[in-house]
This record gives sequence, C-alpha cells and structure tokens, in this order.
Amino acid sequence: MKAIRSRDNALVKHWHALAHSARDRRKSGQTLLDGAHLLRAALDAGCPFEALIVSESGLEQAEISGLCAALPPGVQRYLLTDALFRHVSPVDTPAGVLAVVEPAAVLVDEGGGILRPESLIALDAVQDPGNLGTILRTAAAAGIRRALLGEGCAHAWSPRVLRAGMGAHFALRIEEGLDLPARLAGYPGVRIATALGAGARPLYDLDLRGPVAWLFGAEGKGLSRELLACADQRAVIPMLGAMESLNVGAAAAVCLFEQARQLRSR
Repeated sequence: MKAIRSRDNALVKHWHALAHSARDRRKSGQTLLDGAHLLRAALDAGCPFEALIVSESGLEQAEISGLCAALPPGVQRYLLTDALFRHVSPVDTPAGVLAVVEPAAVLVDEGGGILRPESLIALDAVQDPGNLGTILRTAAAAGIRRALLGEGCAHAWSPRVLRAGMGAHFALRIEEGLDLPARLAGYPGVRIATALGAGARPLYDLDLRGPVAWLFGAEGKGLSRELLACADQRAVIPMLGAMESLNVGAAAAVCLFEQARQLRSR
C-alpha cells in the first residue's frame, strides 16, 4: 500500500476533482465510491476497481482492512493521512475508504426480478442528488432494471447520488443525457406520467401487470410538456390527508411498489 501525504500529489488532485466536479467525472469517465457498504456492493456485482483509497484511521477498522485484503492484487492501494483523506472525500463525514471506478465498466444483468425487464423509469430533470439516488434505490428494490435520465438530471454517478443509491447502480442499467420523448417513441408497453390533468386516473385503478415506462418529473416543475405529450396515461396518487403532493422519491416508491403488488397478486 502506497502512502501519500501531500495535497500537491497528482493523484490527490485528481481524486479531489472526482469528488467535487461533475465535469471532471464525465471527462475522465471515473467516479468515487464512498464507504465500505457501497464498495462491498460493487465488489459483489463484479465491478472492477481502478484504485482503493484508505485513511489511516479507516485502515484500523476490520471491515475496511478486510476489503483491502479481498481486492485482486492488481488494484492499486493508497494510504492517506486522515486530514488528506478529508480533503479528498466527497462527504462531510468521511467513511475512511474510497474506490475509483469507471461507470462504463459496470455490467448489469437485466433479467430476473419481479417486474418484467421491459419496465423502466424515465426521470425528467430530477436535480437533487438525494432524490435521484433514492429513486434509483427504490427502482432496484422494486425489480426495475433500467433507468433513463433526461438531460436536466443530476449526474447519476456523482458520489452523493451513489451514496443515496446504496448499491442500486450495480443493479440498474442507467442511461444519461437522453432526449426522453425520442427515446420513448415506440415503447412497446404503456407510458404512465405521474401528473394531474385531463384523463388522470387514481393509481390504484390502473392495470400495471404489463410493461410500464414510469415518467417522473422534477421536484418543483414536474414533467416537461414534451414528455407529458408522449404519455399514454396519467396517474395520480390519492391523498387521504391534508397534503397536496408527495416528494418525487416518495411518489416513485408508491407507484413502483403498487406495480410490484399487482404482479405478485397475479
């Protein structure tokens, strides 16, 4: 394990850029995984690591030292002082271990799961990293295997989205920067927009037993006019209390698990 103690080190500068710059992540084709849980999920999914970065205090933890030992010999391992690790870390409370990975190297088996492989989520300008990661995590838990992200969404492979996703990235095929109306043209199933408007029906009245493309919009603005226009149906979640709407992450959970419930009932 190679020790690094200077901020002037080229690798430290590169890792800091990966932690804090979406532009640098896209340019390099790399990102950072933060924390032992996320690293273990990546390993279990067969995701190759480019490098492992450990803090001095992190190396004293049995779980992290075990991860170091479990990696193939060819993976470079780096030991940083705690202060330098905090400088590199993408979060305010560092977990003590990071991994450099290439999202393009993540291969997802789209088969299996409760839902049919054709079912998917399409996200329109979901900009909050926590919401995006939560939706991806929920989709993976509900059996979805594909996520289509429009141009206005947060970077799916940013450290904060990865942390909120809790390993969902390794169970989903994620496509980013898409023209969603064009991408969904000719979709063989039903395209359902979660939106008010003419013809909107209560979610629980819909037949969700076939392939569905779920269209979820931005936290404030909702779905774009163009994406709404390509929807076959509109669904609303009945509100029994005083609130008028749900956070997009909560709304996605209700919709996806209602589909999962109907498929299990079948």
